[in-house]
Amino acid sequence: MAERTIRLFGDPVLRSVCDPIRVGDPRAAQLVDDLIETVQIPGRAGLAANQIGVGLRAFSYNIDGEIGYVINPVLAEVRGEVELVDEGCLSVPGFYFPRQRHPWARVTGVDLDGNPIEVQGEGLMAQALQHEVDHLDGHLYIEELEPATKKEAMRLIRMAPWY
Repeated sequence: MAERTIRLFGDPVLRSVCDPIRVGDPRAAQLVDDLIETVQIPGRAGLAANQIGVGLRAFSYNIDGEIGYVINPVLAEVRGEVELVDEGCLSVPGFYFPRQRHPWARVTGVDLDGNPIEVQGEGLMAQALQHEVDHLDGHLYIEELEPATKKEAMRLIRMAPWY
């Protein structure tokens, strides 16, 4: 296991759609270990594989002490009226911007052995599930901000020391 470096806004891997993982792929176990170790750092809620430079479809989560992963996740269901929530991203460090998310979400996928798994939740878990699947589809949360907020977000990001 190894804590991996987070790729930052501007890295092309963050805009790439991740490839599905074949059950039994020898890279999968190491990827899951790295995702879990990297997401366990305090203050981290979720981490998609492309955020550590791997273009494979997997993410880890760390919500209220519950740590896990999903391989080949699909956002299977969302519920409730969308609401404005403050959202941040490890790939856009230091910033939180309001964006719309559903208050409940369910993701389906598989574990390392190919067994079906399902993760669902509300609040921060719902937000993280939607956020991480977006990452694996090559989308960053700032893309869906309201136009004026997005303009301000881009201005602030361009001024960030890490940019």
